[in-house]
Amino acid sequence: MNKPPDAGPSYSAELARKGIHLCSLSIPVIYYFISKSTALSILIPLTALVFLVDITRFLYPPIRSLFELLFGWLLRPHETDADARRLTGATYVLLSAVVCVWLFPKVIAITAFAMLIISDTSAALVGRKFGRHRFLRKSLEGASAFLASALVVVAVSPKIGYLPAEYAIGGLAAVGGTLVESIASAVDDNLLVPLTVGVLMWLLYILLLPQINVFGLDIQS
Repeated sequence: MNKPPDAGPSYSAELARKGIHLCSLSIPVIYYFISKSTALSILIPLTALVFLVDITRFLYPPIRSLFELLFGWLLRPHETDADARRLTGATYVLLSAVVCVWLFPKVIAITAFAMLIISDTSAALVGRKFGRHRFLRKSLEGASAFLASALVVVAVSPKIGYLPAEYAIGGLAAVGGTLVESIASAVDDNLLVPLTVGVLMWLLYILLLPQINVFGLDIQS
């Protein structure tokens, strides 16, 4: 999340938070080598467990106290507000992974989710440290970091035919993801960004490369 430097937890806590966030990059990497059904059989129970813990902490004060004792230094104010009852970013990341794997062709799911993990981290760290100029709801510096890192993700992520148009599709989706990340507020961007990128990529494949089998990377599914 690309925030002004004085918002949320300390910068050191943000570094730790995003370090943990980067561990989620293992999801698209592993998914490349396994089938959709296998991935979902792992992700769904894990997401259900984390979701249950997240909900339980708002229902039972002792659980909430223990949770905040262990993880409170990593949480943002809205994640500890008992009245708002907002899920943590970790829960949204896992929900996002389940939805992306279930909904999108593998080549799109991998790109969209990797973009979330890498570009969201880049935007947050750069925006918190160097953000000075406002861009929509976030900072121009953070948004620039998101876009630059998203383009790197597009450059190295798997493609179906490695055609120039596929890189253009990824680049356009990266721009869309940057804009969405810069305006996200009501809906957690851990969910909104990969869904936006995934939908854009799928539509662009249909429009620009209708001859390409967008499920071409799903050879193991």
